Amino acid sequence: MRVAKKIRGTQSRPRLSVVLTLKHTYAQMIDDDAGHTLASASSLSGELSGALKHGDNVAAAVVVGQILAKKALSAGIKTVVFDRGRRRFHGRVRALAEAVRQGGLNF
Repeated sequence: MRVAKKIRGTQSRPRLSVVLTLKHTYAQMIDDDAGHTLASASSLSGELSGALKHGDNVAAAVVVGQILAKKALSAGIKTVVFDRGRRRFHGRVRALAEAVRQGGLNF
């Protein structure tokens, strides 16, 4: 909680929030000052219809991270603040973060 209360997204450097459920992977970029979502992607999104067999594995997290990076770059976002929630930087969280970094974003 000490770290989580310091993480804050702005228009120029939004917060990249990662949510994992038992069946799907979700990620979104949030401007906390305005309270708006700037870009989002999930294993349920239309771009992935039929491409993934399961939305709850590392392969799905990589694809979600790549899609989110493309959306962010097209919106003009270059740097983000990574918010992993209460999850460890391991497995799906790490795979998504590395895919976003390879997509061209910095955090």
